[in-house]
Amino acid sequence: MPPLFFPMGWVELMLPDAVPVPASLMMLLAVFSPLFTAPSFRTFTVLACGFLAQSGKRTVCGMLTGAGLSRQWSRDRAHSFFSRARWSPDDLGICVAKLVIALLVPDGEPAEMLIDGTLFHRRGKKAWAASWFHDGSAQGPAKTGFGNNWVVLAVCVRLPMMRRPVAVPVMAKLVIKDTMSASRLWLARRMVTRLARELPGRKISVTADSAYAGEELKQLPGTVTWTTRLRSSAALHDLPPGRTGKKGRPRVKGDRLPSLAKIAATAVFAQVRVTRYGKKETIAVHAFTCLWYSVTGAEPVTVILIRDKSKTGFDLALITTEKDPDPARVVERYAARWAIEVAIEDSKQLSGAGQARNRTAAAVERTLPFMPACQAVAVCWYATAGYSPADAEARRLDAPWYTTKTEPSTADMAARLRRVIIAAKFKRPCADQAEPAELHAIRLAWEDALDLAA
Repeated sequence: MPPLFFPMGWVELMLPDAVPVPASLMMLLAVFSPLFTAPSFRTFTVLACGFLAQSGKRTVCGMLTGAGLSRQWSRDRAHSFFSRARWSPDDLGICVAKLVIALLVPDGEPAEMLIDGTLFHRRGKKAWAASWFHDGSAQGPAKTGFGNNWVVLAVCVRLPMMRRPVAVPVMAKLVIKDTMSASRLWLARRMVTRLARELPGRKISVTADSAYAGEELKQLPGTVTWTTRLRSSAALHDLPPGRTGKKGRPRVKGDRLPSLAKIAATAVFAQVRVTRYGKKETIAVHAFTCLWYSVTGAEPVTVILIRDKSKTGFDLALITTEKDPDPARVVERYAARWAIEVAIEDSKQLSGAGQARNRTAAAVERTLPFMPACQAVAVCWYATAGYSPADAEARRLDAPWYTTKTEPSTADMAARLRRVIIAAKFKRPCADQAEPAELHAIRLAWEDALDLAA
């Protein structure tokens, strides 16, 4: 088959010593070729296709089995890709983020990024960076678990075939205790700073929960805004007053503001219309500008108090570094943060992220970022080449109890791509290649000719 041209160069659809890759998928995987050597890129393509085609365990050997090369390739070749090959998980994450933003985020709009942490359970003392961490999904009052803790960065996109926002994981950084990487906020700020440097001129809007607020926010690039939940005990100050003409350094912050409860008691709330969690609602909000000096320094921030169910006070407080924000848009953006929770659950339950049992430092820090990258490629493939309006209807026919299902799910995306990858293994590489029945007829004809010649 002739090679297919991509902006990154010429890439053959049938890789040497590998598996046939669908052209629509190869167009996406070809973007990552500059990150690897030629042998490593072949291994990357095989493992990515094996990961996406595998319906069982997504261990390293499971990826090799999913690619159909468990008998041809040594498992050491797959394991060495994660433990010894020359490539960077940070570069891979940046490349995935740029691909998702280029394909799924309209030009000129800010890139909406979501941040959250999660725990992937591990066993054994020799697993790199495994320790006891908070685990909100754990049973019992302790809420702790043993494993690797990761900070995940995702791009929030709106797909035309879905009403809900979709979080596409693009980067993940490992939390390592007793090092600088022990701070999840430090890791999150580094990922966002790296992304902003790779996307000059592009505005980036970050949304995270209250755990991602601290002095690290003072070092944010100018193109990045940060939105998070504000704790009720936050020390807020008024804006600094103007110069008084007296000697001495001017004040860098104004007077200490009352608590949020006292501010809400006397504030005038305005009614706004928002769309969140799939519903349109009217809520009351009150916004004011102040300083959160201990976190953002002299940079003014906007606090938004939300009164949803309560008749007095407030139910939720948000804070953002965005200049003159639209309160309704900030509320909707924070509500969309739930999409990363769904994406992390899908990555664990459907995509099998975290099932690999690597133990060395390089393998642990590379294997899990590789898996969200494959998950992001699957979403990009489905949004650009794989979507069919009949997907939801076919799913309803297979499962009649889903009477209200009108949109494809992550499982539908993965299943459709899996079928395409498996079908490519049995598709003729050339249109003029003979079918098995034709080859059998030719063999019989030759046998008859030989009998006549004898």
